[in-house]
Amino acid sequence: MYIVTAKEMYDWDRKSIEEAGMDGKLLMENAGRAVAGQVEKQVRSDQYIIVLIGAGNNGGDGFVIARTLLNKGYAVKAWQLVPDEKIKGDALAHKQLYLGAGYELDHLTEVNQLFRELDQADVVIDAMLGIGVEGKLKSPFDQVVAYVNQTQAYKIAVDIPTGVPADEGVTEFDGLQADYTCIIAAPKMSVFLQHTAPFYGEWEVVEIGLPPLKLNKPSQSLWERYKAIASLPKRNPFSHKGTHGKGLLIGGSYLMPGSIALSARAALRSGAGLATVASPGSAWPSVSSHIPEATAVDAKEVNGMLAGRLDVDFSNFDAIALGMGMGRSNASQEIVRQVMEEADVPVLIDADGLHHLKEFLEVLKNRNRPTILTPHPGEMAGLLGITVPELLARPFERGRRFACSHGVYLVLKGPATIITAPDGTQVVESSGNAGLAKGGSGDVLSGILLALVMQSESISEALCNGCFLHGKTAELLTGERYSQSDLLATDLIEGLSQSFRTFSI
Repeated sequence: MYIVTAKEMYDWDRKSIEEAGMDGKLLMENAGRAVAGQVEKQVRSDQYIIVLIGAGNNGGDGFVIARTLLNKGYAVKAWQLVPDEKIKGDALAHKQLYLGAGYELDHLTEVNQLFRELDQADVVIDAMLGIGVEGKLKSPFDQVVAYVNQTQAYKIAVDIPTGVPADEGVTEFDGLQADYTCIIAAPKMSVFLQHTAPFYGEWEVVEIGLPPLKLNKPSQSLWERYKAIASLPKRNPFSHKGTHGKGLLIGGSYLMPGSIALSARAALRSGAGLATVASPGSAWPSVSSHIPEATAVDAKEVNGMLAGRLDVDFSNFDAIALGMGMGRSNASQEIVRQVMEEADVPVLIDADGLHHLKEFLEVLKNRNRPTILTPHPGEMAGLLGITVPELLARPFERGRRFACSHGVYLVLKGPATIITAPDGTQVVESSGNAGLAKGGSGDVLSGILLALVMQSESISEALCNGCFLHGKTAELLTGERYSQSDLLATDLIEGLSQSFRTFSI
């Protein structure tokens, strides 16, 4: 499933009509009927529904929705919020069909009259404004949206909640707070932004018959369950431990031994054949007690943290993950530089490793093998030298620029994780829940990703599948045994077996 910008969505509509010869009125009928079908699944026929209709295609969809629901016996009242001359083209054609069917249409002349109706509504369907809105809402939409937001009615938005920007980069707006959004054709970028996603509520995409062979393919897409099931690594019955990868994990410290232990255990639970840990000797007793299957590399330490260069042959390993719990001492920084300059295998850098890396980002461009960075927003903002709000306003754009300019794979973690390849292709992985908002979850993800990188032909697929397993494991566990409050990172590791049984075929 592709993710589109407003411009890309307009281009899809244009190509469908001009190049594929589709009738715009037919597409509008398809859209309205598809939304109405979803409304029927959530609303009883005895509930009072108000459809708020504006100009443009969104308003045209509203006329189709109202007519379709009235045809099926629902209690619906349609309100047109703009002057008659604002209703044009395909929307006007569907307004005429609505009126021609004999149904009544209320016109907004005084907002308090509408407000009194809204107080009586069980359901409000928002077909006021679509993806073309920029900036603050104007009258009467600003007043109507503010009033709808404070009502008790169940709120359903058509394609996008009124006032919410379709694209990234807009932080000041007035938005309708929907309980459910029925998205037309493809999710818009704002579905996956932290400051706009909450306005959508639950959401679902409906198909309206656009011709896929005629449409440009956006560079953003959504990683879906069927893709994961098709591409998760399969175990060969004649394989051995070396077949599934020998991973080196570098990190941990005397005061933070758990981080590297979590990563190593997660790597082995995710199918890695062998895991070797390079951590301070003072931390090793704690690490080994949690992951006895791992072997160790002798490493120098100062004050309980890794220090100086590692005496290790990196060519003995298939991939490396570093940074988890290693600390931020200047002595540890030398190890990060050594790995980046000497390791001729894929390298994943997380946590404290990212803190050290920002001092010499130029080494990224000199690597011939894949480099994977897995920052959360705070770490990504640090790499870019900007604030977290600045990053979150444009995570797609800033992530793409960084990945392309430095030649790295970037896993920007969040409720919707954005995975960017060095060529700028982006995939959103949106599984998981608030149970992951706890220390250690990121360390587990690093271990999963390391294991899948060693077992997959495609780095991008490995990263998408790793994030998928991480998030889906949290969903499975909190749907049965745990709550989102008490889920621990160690629970995630042990729950991976359930995810593999569920999603591997």
